[in-house]
Amino acid sequence: MQRWRGLEDIPQDWGRSVVTIGSYDGVHRGHQLIIEHAVDRARKLGVPAVVVTFDPHPSEVVRPGSHPPLLAPHPRRCELMADLGVDAVLVLPFTTEFSQLSPADFVVKVLVDKLHAKAVVEGPNFRFGHRAAGTVDFLAEQGRVYDFEVEIVDLYVTGEAGGGKPFSSTLTRNLIAEGDVAGAREILGRPHRVEGVVVRGAQRGRELGFPTANVETLPHTAIPADGVYAGYLRAQGEVMPAAISVGTNPQFDGTERTVEAYAIDRVGLDLYGLHVAVEFLAYVRGQAKFDSLEGLLEQMGADVERCREIVAADA
Repeated sequence: MQRWRGLEDIPQDWGRSVVTIGSYDGVHRGHQLIIEHAVDRARKLGVPAVVVTFDPHPSEVVRPGSHPPLLAPHPRRCELMADLGVDAVLVLPFTTEFSQLSPADFVVKVLVDKLHAKAVVEGPNFRFGHRAAGTVDFLAEQGRVYDFEVEIVDLYVTGEAGGGKPFSSTLTRNLIAEGDVAGAREILGRPHRVEGVVVRGAQRGRELGFPTANVETLPHTAIPADGVYAGYLRAQGEVMPAAISVGTNPQFDGTERTVEAYAIDRVGLDLYGLHVAVEFLAYVRGQAKFDSLEGLLEQMGADVERCREIVAADA
């Protein structure tokens, strides 16, 4: 799959294509419906399927300080889109200048002049251009002028997560913030993942017999509520069952919020300096401060056993 950053990266000889546009944070099951439809349409027309997305999130430029927690960094989104059959991803730097682009200018500069759109696939509430003034109806009008089709796909999947609310990135973020990683998994179609480099922490886990990978997460990452979770630690191509702790470590009066993963039954694991991923399967318990170190150790042993059971049942 080709990855372009900015319009200037698009090959000059790029031909017609099927395009879909959006932030697509998380590439959740609703997003997947749109992207899969775009890929299917592209295959039938014999042209590539292109996803257009933005960096940073538009809200950060339009309303500084309002950047939402991210469900997936751009490289991860690209991986997920490639798995769906997307041929190219165009990441447009979302600047103040770009935010001033009118819907009509966006159509011409991006869809017509650069991507030579043959069809554009979107959800029913898609908006674009300055002040989000562009609608799907306007897009369809432009399609008649510039010779591209516009197809609308209903992306609103529902399930148990969120009490039956339509699946969305916002709902997913809310569930993660509440610690409902099982609900987030239903929406995403896979466990929620956080990524980052393993850094040296206080190393108390090692001293207690439960050495953890202290993950310095990427900026704006959607991190689950404080507590203990069962999940996986992915490192160097290996997937390891893990007991994961999120929080400030109240037993030792910590103040910095961290994500730490203990690779169950692994001995001598050295991950310092490596980029790893932590995936959350299920919430086990909230944070707690124990009366004694022995009480903490007993609970940590019980947590690991519970996490082992959850991961085994997921296999």
